[in-house]
Amino acid sequence: MAEELIGFLIWEIVGAAFVCYGLIVLVFRKPAPIGFWANAKMFAVNDVKKYNRAVGKMFCIFGLVFIILGFPLLHLKEHPAWILLSVAGTMIESIIMMAVYVVVIEKKYRK
Repeated sequence: MAEELIGFLIWEIVGAAFVCYGLIVLVFRKPAPIGFWANAKMFAVNDVKKYNRAVGKMFCIFGLVFIILGFPLLHLKEHPAWILLSVAGTMIESIIMMAVYVVVIEKKYRK
């Protein structure tokens, strides 16, 4: 049980980090847009405050869903295949997050 608990706590800490990053972005006062893609030039944004708010909400939602997807890790002794739910769910969640960013947020706030 200790191994499952350690794995679960690490998973939850990572999810909490995403939520904290989203909250930081939500209250970000600097008039600069927060980048989403690593090593990519940021596009011109028409409303920086609303853009940052949308990205912050997206990261908070991602973190909360990530935390929920970690709960099967608590029952790995009884059902080891449940880790597939966490892994596949995280992959699907990440793809949806990228799609929402490109299709909704970037399209709405690009100058």
